[in-house]
Amino acid sequence: MEQSPIWRSDERGGLRLRELYHRHGYQPYRMSKFEPYDLYVRNKSFLVSENILTFTDTDGRLMALKPDVTLSIVKNAQPPAGGLDKVYYHENVYRTTSAGLGFREIMQTGLECIGELDLAAMGEVLALAAESLRLLGGGEYLLDLGHMGLVSGLLEQVREESVKEQLLMELSRKNAPALDRLCAQAGVERELADRLCRLAQLYGPPAQVLPQLEELAVGGRAKSALAELEGLCRIMERLGLLDGLRLDFSIANDMRYYNGIIFRGYLPGLASGVLAGGRYDNLLRRMGKTGQAIGFAVYLDQLERLDEGSEYDVDTLLLYGPEADPAGVAARAASLIAQGKSVRMEREIPQGLRCREIVRFEEGGRD
Repeated sequence: MEQSPIWRSDERGGLRLRELYHRHGYQPYRMSKFEPYDLYVRNKSFLVSENILTFTDTDGRLMALKPDVTLSIVKNAQPPAGGLDKVYYHENVYRTTSAGLGFREIMQTGLECIGELDLAAMGEVLALAAESLRLLGGGEYLLDLGHMGLVSGLLEQVREESVKEQLLMELSRKNAPALDRLCAQAGVERELADRLCRLAQLYGPPAQVLPQLEELAVGGRAKSALAELEGLCRIMERLGLLDGLRLDFSIANDMRYYNGIIFRGYLPGLASGVLAGGRYDNLLRRMGKTGQAIGFAVYLDQLERLDEGSEYDVDTLLLYGPEADPAGVAARAASLIAQGKSVRMEREIPQGLRCREIVRFEEGGRD
């Protein structure tokens, strides 16, 4: 019998993710529900939303209910010389909805790797992102991977920051005609404009996209980014994680913080991404830290939408009569649970309950 997918519960999904990260040597990071407001106001452009819930503490300090976990981790990170600080977290953050209709408490699970990064460390983080999606999606997922170094390498010839920001925005929309118009208005060379337009339309598995990138990567920064992408794809192939990987440069983001790979994860049945991450060395430098950093977050609140679309509330409804032996009922339920089923024990059928099967308990083990 088909079993209920464990990823339909955000709590169970969060637990399994933490177990996964712990097995790879990441240590738990815990923080208070609030931090000094100035931590967030100094780094508002890094936040998903600039709206922050604040209150005045008893000592007069302005505090904020945390809208983000990464900033706190970076602030407190102390990687050993030549080594890495590897942490994972399971925390609530407080943000406004995408429509701006009030604040929500959102559960996130994620990890950060801070210190002297190399390709192996980056590959581990990317692989854990894929493993997270595979675990939550029952094996089905998509992980889109891009690289800010390749994008910024192509944009080096564009001098005006405002033009760069507009080009990034249209790149994220895969809007090649708008890119072409912007380049013409800004006096960008025809060859570069063509490369940006082609980059915007690239999407697919690494074997299909990497050869085309070799034609587009011009300059040291872009070529270095391409070499890094190729190395990461080799790691993913070796780990058997290449099937769900797609190269996509429309996920380019703010160059003030993200400077390397950037990735987004998706599950079947959900229109929005459930995982986001990337390399953010620039944030470390902004906060007075040295080294490099990479990480990702899984938005467990998105999994609630899968629960809403679930066909059943429970696999098995175990019904028993008023004279049934309680020990026998408990043993029968335990036997069904051991088969991988979810079981609800009741004396009568609850109104509105959706179940795959009804099992009626009878004395002597017959049902």
